[in-house]
Amino acid sequence: MKSFFKNVLANIVAIVILCVVFFFFFIMMLVFSAMGSDKSIEVKKNSVLTINLKTNIIDSPTEEQTGIFNINNQNKSILIYDAIEAINKAKTDDNIKGISIEADDLHAGITQIDDLRNAIQDFKKSGKFVYAYGNAVSQASYYLGSVADQYYLNPSGMIELKGLATEVAFFKDFADKYGIGIEVIRHGKFKSAVEPFLRNDISPENREQLGTLLNDIWKNTSTRIAASRKIDTAQFRTVVDSLYGMIPELGLKHKLADKLIQKTEYDELIKSKLSLKEKDKLNKISLGKYIASYSEDDKSGDKVAVLYASGSINNGDGYNDIYSDKYIKYIKELQENDKVKAVVLRINSPGGSANASDEILFELQQLKKKKPLVVSFGDYAASGGYYIAMAADKIYSEPNTLTGSIGVFGVIPYFKDLANKNGVRSDIVATNANSMYYSSLNGVSPYGVSMITRSVEGTYKRFVHFVTQNRKQTFEQIDTIGGGRVWSGTRAKQIGLVDELGTLNDAIKFAAQKGGLKSSYNVASFPKKMTPFEQIFNDLNEDEISAKIIKSKIGKANYEILNQITNEKLQSEVKMEMPYQIKID
Repeated sequence: MKSFFKNVLANIVAIVILCVVFFFFFIMMLVFSAMGSDKSIEVKKNSVLTINLKTNIIDSPTEEQTGIFNINNQNKSILIYDAIEAINKAKTDDNIKGISIEADDLHAGITQIDDLRNAIQDFKKSGKFVYAYGNAVSQASYYLGSVADQYYLNPSGMIELKGLATEVAFFKDFADKYGIGIEVIRHGKFKSAVEPFLRNDISPENREQLGTLLNDIWKNTSTRIAASRKIDTAQFRTVVDSLYGMIPELGLKHKLADKLIQKTEYDELIKSKLSLKEKDKLNKISLGKYIASYSEDDKSGDKVAVLYASGSINNGDGYNDIYSDKYIKYIKELQENDKVKAVVLRINSPGGSANASDEILFELQQLKKKKPLVVSFGDYAASGGYYIAMAADKIYSEPNTLTGSIGVFGVIPYFKDLANKNGVRSDIVATNANSMYYSSLNGVSPYGVSMITRSVEGTYKRFVHFVTQNRKQTFEQIDTIGGGRVWSGTRAKQIGLVDELGTLNDAIKFAAQKGGLKSSYNVASFPKKMTPFEQIFNDLNEDEISAKIIKSKIGKANYEILNQITNEKLQSEVKMEMPYQIKID
């Protein structure tokens, strides 16, 4: 019997050792695989810079996913700043003869497409060609591709040109049916983040807000598409309303495409443009490989630092999204770094925790006392995202940035009726009058509601106070354009919520000038990109594993809604958050 137990124990130990060895072998395989992808790349003569299906444009290093949950993801993530710099470099690179846009479904935000389009438009001044080809082309991809000299479409392809629309889901009847109570406290008639829990339809205020916002963004994009394709404005509206892009022959007839050809014919056309012989190979180089082909400049000198703030704003410490503890460390490092002469805060955030936003704003105000701080808005700079911008010397916004949403709210779900219907009751023993002002079974006490309301109102007044200081307007002026309303960047410039319409590059140039730097300054990104090894171990965190599994099953947007309802920490916070996101699909 003793020998039996020894054998069993030995087998268990052997299995454990084998699992550990296999695990570390697996990790090292992933690391070496990631390291091997950074081999030196040569840009051959007569090359064509290609924006293809594997191009994934992101705003911040924290948005890149390279861990064990993404090993099958073939998309190469590229910072929008790097993409713009690459296109600018290609303009004067003798080895690059033109650009080919071959992305049916572009992974990029609204303002990122704007910036790419602007850079390609500038590239065309070099006299080099820009061609585009599509099969089943999304609206976002066509918006980018329409900048090309010639647009080619597959004979059985389509262009999904349809305009913008939004659909708002409402949960009031669902909550009532199943006995879920939701206590909502907000300031601002436009703070529609809580509207799905209060109504069964869109309020007049929210309908006005959404209509203005969508029309502003569509006017900016549709005007540029029509101009590039040389289509009359009225005719273009008819083309979009009639969905003519869905039928290739109609798309060709109405000038959405220049010719219907197969992909092989398109490649041959480019070869002809480059005066290549039939046996010659067409050298295409992707945007990601082109960026990897040239070494970074020396970063040892004086520099402008770009601090990326992308995602929701939260308390605590984390890499993805904006976590107050982590960002306070970043800000203090930049404050103490003598080589950093100016800072650009790049904001791409719909907001989040009011407390975390306030902490970050304070540290940015301290940074501003020591060196220039310029803010650049990406796709979103709303609620808490706008709040943290109030330390800026100057604010740049893109025309299509979702801006403002100066408002505050709290959402507190409880399940009293649901519990009672299923025979669950509770009783409370407490030491003080409001020891249990909130419980998931009994909701919020009347006094608790009054105190949370005071907290929301106080937070809103604090929000508006900082806006009045930065924007040099009165409380009444800001309150009129606040109330939780979201504006386009174009409209935000008109009402004084931002200083200039411009890109991240514009903000960097101004910051360099403000910091006394000459034309030969360096640009450094913060936070630093995680190494593949760091990302893998970050993925092994228990919360990260469960979150990513759920997110992969239900999608990012649905996961964020679920997180709002189930995350106890989020439920207890006063929120500065925008209620929705807009994509040009």
